[in-house]
Amino acid sequence: MDNYGYAAGRRRRTRKDFWLKMLMAGTVMYVATLKVLQYTGNPHLVTTLVFVGNFLVPVSFVSFFYERRGIFSVSMTDTALCFIYGGILGTITAALIEPFFITSLTFSSSFIVGFIEELAKIIGVVIIARRRRYNSYKDGIILGAAAGMGFAAFESTGYAFAAFLESGGSLSYTVLITLLRGITAPVGHGTWTAIFSGVLLNESVGGRFHANQRVIYAYLTVSVLHGLWNGVPQVINYFVPSPNADLIGLAVIGAIGIIILYWQWRKAEKELIPFT
Repeated sequence: MDNYGYAAGRRRRTRKDFWLKMLMAGTVMYVATLKVLQYTGNPHLVTTLVFVGNFLVPVSFVSFFYERRGIFSVSMTDTALCFIYGGILGTITAALIEPFFITSLTFSSSFIVGFIEELAKIIGVVIIARRRRYNSYKDGIILGAAAGMGFAAFESTGYAFAAFLESGGSLSYTVLITLLRGITAPVGHGTWTAIFSGVLLNESVGGRFHANQRVIYAYLTVSVLHGLWNGVPQVINYFVPSPNADLIGLAVIGAIGIIILYWQWRKAEKELIPFT
C-alpha cells in the first residue's frame, strides 16, 4: 500500500474511533465532576453532572453510526438538528398527548406510551428528511438514531431532575437514575427510532413519505418493543420480585431491538455493493 492509501486508511480508522474517544473522555469528566461535587458540595455542579450523564451516551451512540455513513448524504448539521428536534419536539408532543390517554402506568397503558412516543420522536426525522429528501436506509437509521437519542437525553434529564427533587436532593439517587437511563438508552429509544426511521426513509420518494405495509409493520414493531420495555418489569415483579429478573427481561427486549437494527444496517451496507 502506498503512503497515500495508508494515510487514508488510518484517517478512516481514526474517524470511526472518535465515538469511543468521546465516550471515554466524557466518562472521565463525569467521574471528575461527581468527585468534585462530593468534595466541595457546590450545588452548581449538579446540573453539569446531570447533563453530562444524560447526554454522553446518546451523543456517542449517534456518533458511532454517523462515522459509518459511508457515501450517503446525511450531514452533521442535519444529524444534530434531528437530535434537537427529536428531543425537544418529541418530548413536548408526548407530554401533551399522553395525559389524554394515560392516568397511570400499567401493563396495558405501557403500550399506549409506546405508540405515542414512537410517533412523537419521528417528527424530527420527518422535518429533516422532507426538506433534504433523504430516502435511503442508512440515512434513515442515522437520523432516527439521532432523533431517538435526543428524546432519550432530554427525557432522562427530566427524570434525573425529578428524582433529585423527590428524593429531597439525594445525590446518590440522582446519579443512579442518570446511570441506569444512560446505559440503557442505546437499546431503547435510539434503537427503536432508528429501526422505524430506516424503513420510513427507505420507502419514501422525493421527500414524500408513504405509510405502506412495511412502514406500518416497522412502527408496530418498535411500539410493541417500547411497550414491553415499560410493561414487562411490572409483570415480572408481580410473579418474581427480583431486580435480576427485571434485568433479564429488559436484556431480552433490548437484544431483539439490536438484532433488528443490525439486520437493517447490514441491508443498508449492501446498497453500497454494485451489481456486476
